Amino acid sequence: MEAWSEMNSLVVRGRAWVLGDNVTTDHIISGKYKYSKMGRLEEMLPYVFADVIPGFYERVRPGDVIVAGEGFGYGSSREHAARLLRLAGVGAVIAKSFHRIFYRNAINSGLPVIVAKRIPEITRQGDVIEARLEEGVVINVTRNVVERVASIEEPLLSILREGGLIEYFKKRGKLPW
Repeated sequence: MEAWSEMNSLVVRGRAWVLGDNVTTDHIISGKYKYSKMGRLEEMLPYVFADVIPGFYERVRPGDVIVAGEGFGYGSSREHAARLLRLAGVGAVIAKSFHRIFYRNAINSGLPVIVAKRIPEITRQGDVIEARLEEGVVINVTRNVVERVASIEEPLLSILREGGLIEYFKKRGKLPW
């Protein structure tokens, strides 16, 4: 399942991986792996959510969506957490709230992050979630629940369209602000 649709419209559709409140960057990639002797980011992929969702890396599919509660991404400012979620195939993270540094690291990495209030309350593991970033809509397809959310504004949407800040800069030769 493709995380990105055609025609430059950002649509994410995948299975939900449901987590609770206060998911830290250490839950996403524990410092014991991040600060080990691994040389490349890709070598850390098998350890994404290793202490929270055993076997996540083997089971996640491209476009799958993390759905969580309050305070997603608090902890260290390392960008590895957001970059690894994107590399693992996660299409978006939907949560009631995000810590600011994680939110920006995610956008810069090309990983959509969406604040929603109702979807995290009603979503169960494995539900199909669709997020239409340009429209500001998140749908739990399984439960037929639609939530209007704040749409992601330019220039952040432009960064996501290009796959992250580095790709944006490579293509356009300038920053979007």
